[in-house]
Amino acid sequence: MSKIDTTLFSAQEHALDKEYRLCPECGGTLVLRRSKHGLFLGCENYPSCQYMRPLQQQNVQIEKTLENSECPECGKPLAIKKGRFGLFIGCTAYPACSHIEANNPVVEEASTLPHCPACYLGQLQAKTSRYGKTFYACSNYPKCKYAVNDKPVSHPCPICGSAILVEKRTRQGVRFCCPQKGCTYSCESL
Repeated sequence: MSKIDTTLFSAQEHALDKEYRLCPECGGTLVLRRSKHGLFLGCENYPSCQYMRPLQQQNVQIEKTLENSECPECGKPLAIKKGRFGLFIGCTAYPACSHIEANNPVVEEASTLPHCPACYLGQLQAKTSRYGKTFYACSNYPKCKYAVNDKPVSHPCPICGSAILVEKRTRQGVRFCCPQKGCTYSCESL
């Protein structure tokens, strides 16, 4: 029987150990944590330091590099990429630069969407959840967390005075309803 060479297990620091052990924000130790989405590395000084990093890099594929395009943050070219939520436009210098452009359908629809009725500073934007469903949220997130599931319409509610109504699609057709809880206003046309 052969003996195991213990020098293979020396306490020398490997090149990747420092990257995966120390928090780049506060210098604390990164520890393995679990969430409903799986395992990740998080800082031991949580909640004072909220640094976290996924264990596996997200699978993002570059579909096509856009010619004559420039990232506004770093100047590198932009590319059409495919991620876990679908196609998006992002910087080719990722992870050094994490700039992402808004999707074209969202930009087109943003001009017709009303301002946020909660903070009056942001504008409602169409977003896609991790399950692929469209919802509408304030552009001033995370300061304002207002969101609705149905498409908002810039028309005030005559009963409660809410600044918007939402467009609900039912079997009987399209209905415009008040998004406020407790308000029962609903009509077929505006």
